[in-house]
Amino acid sequence: MPADLAVIGLGHHGLPLAQAATAAGIDTIGYDTDPRPAAELTAGRSPVDGSLTVPEIRRMLSGGFRPTADPAELGRVRTAVLCAPTPLGPDRALDLTAVTDAARVLAARLRPHTTVLLESPVPPGTTEGLLREVLETGSGLRAGRDFHLAYSPGRLDPGSRTHGFAGTPKVIGGLTPACTESAAAFYGRLTDKVVRARGPREAETVKLLETNFRHVNIALVNEMAVLCHELGVDLWDVIRCAETKPFGFQAFRPGPGVGGHGAPVDTVGAHRPLRLVELAGQVNERMPGYVVQRAATLLNEHGKSARGARILLLGITYKPDLPDRQGSPADEIARRLMDLGAAVSYHDPHVPDWRVRELPVPRADSLYEAAAHADLTVLLQHHRTYDLQGLAVKAQLLLDTRGATPTGTAHRL
Repeated sequence: MPADLAVIGLGHHGLPLAQAATAAGIDTIGYDTDPRPAAELTAGRSPVDGSLTVPEIRRMLSGGFRPTADPAELGRVRTAVLCAPTPLGPDRALDLTAVTDAARVLAARLRPHTTVLLESPVPPGTTEGLLREVLETGSGLRAGRDFHLAYSPGRLDPGSRTHGFAGTPKVIGGLTPACTESAAAFYGRLTDKVVRARGPREAETVKLLETNFRHVNIALVNEMAVLCHELGVDLWDVIRCAETKPFGFQAFRPGPGVGGHGAPVDTVGAHRPLRLVELAGQVNERMPGYVVQRAATLLNEHGKSARGARILLLGITYKPDLPDRQGSPADEIARRLMDLGAAVSYHDPHVPDWRVRELPVPRADSLYEAAAHADLTVLLQHHRTYDLQGLAVKAQLLLDTRGATPTGTAHRL
């Protein structure tokens, strides 16, 4: 059965796109080179990364969304969007294996006049280089002549109640002006504003800039957190005052580490490394160790050793109110605490089971009882359900890495 749209890659990028398209009345199928996501979605189950809830999946299915493991379905669509993951490889460059695999599957079934879009984070030049070559070789068609080809950086704020798909402008860079306009016509059905880049390289570099901007600024406030602790300065009060400046400043806040799917990219192909981004990555990667250091120091100041201490970790996801643990610093913090001999437990309303080094971490059923029993409670993620005022009263010792507790009720990062 023909469809208007095929979303290829049913992960944290692809599923929200499929959700928005289905809600807009676009006949959408979802395909992944791994057959498991399609099977899980067809059964109405939420994906492992928690990108969509079970009720959201069921609404999509009732709205006509069709997950499929049959690649033949890709040959019957007008628009195909590649949303394959591109994790960092050992050389800290983006691994394009999944994009290449998805493109090969599509190429074998690509028809003339199809619009092919790439949303995965990729190095500049990938769309008109690697992707174009794979599609043309596998299909015998010519990009820009027989089919449209464009890039649009994925822009998602998971769990946000403010920045939905429709209200977030979409940047588009096509191989030709006609490719750009074809892509704009598609995205215009999903979003209120379309921004045309000069070409695919510019659009690809938008994603590079946006991701690195976040990591560099988080690194700055993380360094400020360490400095302010040494100086006895309340950094959160500093940020509160600084963000009243109506120009030249954007507030970022420190934390125990930087999670999420948008990894900083400090090496772009064969080009020179981005030194500032490389340094920012080093700063952010040190934060889990700094949290453990602060935890051990706090215990010591209260006459206790980290060895044998009962430590409760609160919130182990990378973002509040979501089950997604991609890149969460909680794993490294737990490992380091265990290496010091601490007895680690956790509480998170969104994560029913957590394993570190293949071993189950005890989960606290009663938050207040667990905090009262623990020698140290460490807030790693501020979920909306946490009553931090009440928690501060119950906890023997509380380290807040998010600056979320009322002033004076806890030790802040």
